[in-house]
Amino acid sequence: MRVLYLLNISNPDRLSADSGWIFADLLAPALVDAGAEVTVAAPAAAGDARCGFHRTKVPGTKYRARFSADIDELVALIRAERPDVVVANQVEEAPAIRTAMLEAGSDALLAGYCHYLPFSFTDGGQLLLDPSLNDTGLGRPVLLAFAAGLAACDRVMVHSSTAASWVSAAAARMTVDLGDRLRVVPAPRDERLVRDPAARPAAGGAIGVYNHRLYAHYGTEQFVDLARDLVASGTVRLRVMDLFGQRRAERKGLDDSPEKMRDKLAALPHVQVVSDRGDRVRYKNLLAGARFGIAPFRPGCPWSMSVIDCQGMGLPVISPRLGWLAEHIDPELCFTTPAEAVALAERLATDDEFHAVHAKRAHASTADFTPALVAARYLEAIS
Repeated sequence: MRVLYLLNISNPDRLSADSGWIFADLLAPALVDAGAEVTVAAPAAAGDARCGFHRTKVPGTKYRARFSADIDELVALIRAERPDVVVANQVEEAPAIRTAMLEAGSDALLAGYCHYLPFSFTDGGQLLLDPSLNDTGLGRPVLLAFAAGLAACDRVMVHSSTAASWVSAAAARMTVDLGDRLRVVPAPRDERLVRDPAARPAAGGAIGVYNHRLYAHYGTEQFVDLARDLVASGTVRLRVMDLFGQRRAERKGLDDSPEKMRDKLAALPHVQVVSDRGDRVRYKNLLAGARFGIAPFRPGCPWSMSVIDCQGMGLPVISPRLGWLAEHIDPELCFTTPAEAVALAERLATDDEFHAVHAKRAHASTADFTPALVAARYLEAIS
């Protein structure tokens, strides 16, 4: 099977902060191991030397990634690669890709991977536009482009059962019949970030780690408020990851909330803001020195690679009851109020038996996400 993997990268200057690139970098070699021929078309190479690579332009903004597909380039690429399967990691581009396949005379299967959903649903069934894709009212055009992408795909892949439910509901509202085209294929864990759950963090106090991107739409303002409560007693200290470093002016122009949130957090007592500098070894060491992780407050969360990173390292993760987080994280570690979160954090910090039980559960929850197992599910989905 020849797979052409079309990958949008929003953070080419800090690939370690781009979960879509990390996913492709882990998955592509596993697909090759399973017998596929893989070519990645992206602004930066992903996979290993056995994978083909076609360099594409950086889209500039997240909106250009959804509305400015180069059909001429796609036609030439499809004719050159002659794929059996084309994977659209940016679902909104699927209609343009289908057009290019028509012009190229390709009968390949078109699979869309819903890496990022431009919407979420409340418990009451209300559809909410993702605020990160709603600048100047663009949220609804993005949603409609997403629906058009679903309609253009032969297969639609999502990370989780929560994402499957949301995508199905959104499609139905926009009269897109998914039929039997929807598949749940989780993202792979990074085997470099796997550790025996019995391992203990280095001496120096009970540290809770927050390793998520600091966008406002991740609910970071709520985390800032919670951080004040978590460190108030002195039992817990916090380590906050600055995953972006210095961002390009175009990205800051659209959303400067990561810089603002970073400064707010850095000003709090007992909160350490650190950078992994794009170094995966340093990132692992920063996680290894923590006692537990903290999930984001992002309502439209169909998956979190940062949560999986913590769990693979044997770090229990406390979480608000939201989206996929409530589906995946142990119910004992989910909270509704700040007081519940503080109680959980302090118990994980001081109760070794409670911590050990949840460290084992956290580690075990990632066992089905090895690259080999995910690649097998991926190939089954696109066969």
